[in-house]
Amino acid sequence: MSKPAALTSRINALAAELDAELRALRRDIHAHPELARTEHRTSELVAARLEEAGLTVHRVAGTGLYCDIDPAGIQDVLQSRRLRRVALRADMDALPLQETSGLDYASTVKGVTHACGHDAHTAVVLGAGLILASLAAEGTLDIGVRLIFQPAEELQPGGALDLIEAGVLAGVDQIYAIHCDPKFDAGQVGTRIGPITSASDTITVTLSSTGGHTSRPHLTGDVVYALGMVATVTPALLGRRLDPRSGVNLTWGSVRAGSAANAIPSVGVLTGTLRCLDVRAWDRAEDLLRELIDQVVAPTGVDVDLQIQRGVPPVDNDERCVRHMDDAAETILGPDSVLLTEQSLGGEDFGWYLTRIPGSMARLGTRTPGGRTFDLHQADLVIDESAIGVGARFLAQVAVQAESQGIDRRTPTA
Repeated sequence: MSKPAALTSRINALAAELDAELRALRRDIHAHPELARTEHRTSELVAARLEEAGLTVHRVAGTGLYCDIDPAGIQDVLQSRRLRRVALRADMDALPLQETSGLDYASTVKGVTHACGHDAHTAVVLGAGLILASLAAEGTLDIGVRLIFQPAEELQPGGALDLIEAGVLAGVDQIYAIHCDPKFDAGQVGTRIGPITSASDTITVTLSSTGGHTSRPHLTGDVVYALGMVATVTPALLGRRLDPRSGVNLTWGSVRAGSAANAIPSVGVLTGTLRCLDVRAWDRAEDLLRELIDQVVAPTGVDVDLQIQRGVPPVDNDERCVRHMDDAAETILGPDSVLLTEQSLGGEDFGWYLTRIPGSMARLGTRTPGGRTFDLHQADLVIDESAIGVGARFLAQVAVQAESQGIDRRTPTA
């Protein structure tokens, strides 16, 4: 048996040994969800298991942590600067929702649940790490791997920035991740070259005037009328000023103004989200949005204040890294395991890592074949737990094949 085939066989065997443990760990995390930046129990649970496996854990950015898994003879490799290192990233935070799944291991924390699958992400990356640690101990791992367990993905601009600032990408050549997708069956992965998620900014438009009586609208700036113009005209203009291929979408979620039928209020507020699949259009959109809103409001005579809370960039998958993930999936999961995933206008802070180094995120199928298709960020989400072992095997294979892929070596940053 060739060395690559032997490694794949060994990964499968190690994953089978870990399967029950990883399911139990995921259930433990699911039953004890923690919101962004409060993932203390989850972080300690992961750290304890990594340390039990003989790995050195580094705690960063509050509840974040990372550890390195290195091949034998690491000092010689480091001195010759021939070591390649890839990173595998998981996010750990839950959502402020009351779970309605009815599972035996449902959330025990009122108003908090893992409705986005981060409990599974954590178990998957931990499982891949334990497999790779075993390979390193056996002397068959030829590449350095960094495991990253990140807090606060559900906040914007996201915990990824905190970890990047703490130096978790130093010396890393490429980074990979998975995200649960209940539209794919367990055993399948979805990949796509280029952007698979969207930039996401929060927009708040506040209009103000002196206010007045609805019988005399000519004596004041009518903020309600102006809000209507901003709400309807601005998205249309934005679509004419930016390349439609950039996937720009401005959608309003809240309009607040006044409380009486015969009174023009003095203040009105409009809030929504600006999403964009192209990072270049995203960079331009803020200044353009300010210009357009000023122009739309100018004839009404009201004052305008625009606040843009910068969110996250698109997850823009590197072509070479996507093809590498495809090859790894076909090797470990079979030739029919890889599907083309659709683009999403949802935000994901993994995109921040990809503004620094190449990498790719794949969708991990979590639907029971023939079963119900659940939706993420819904309180009744249920995943097929076989997906955990699938994801662990997949990411471990991604790591070991990265060496033979011949990834470009970058000079480590401080």
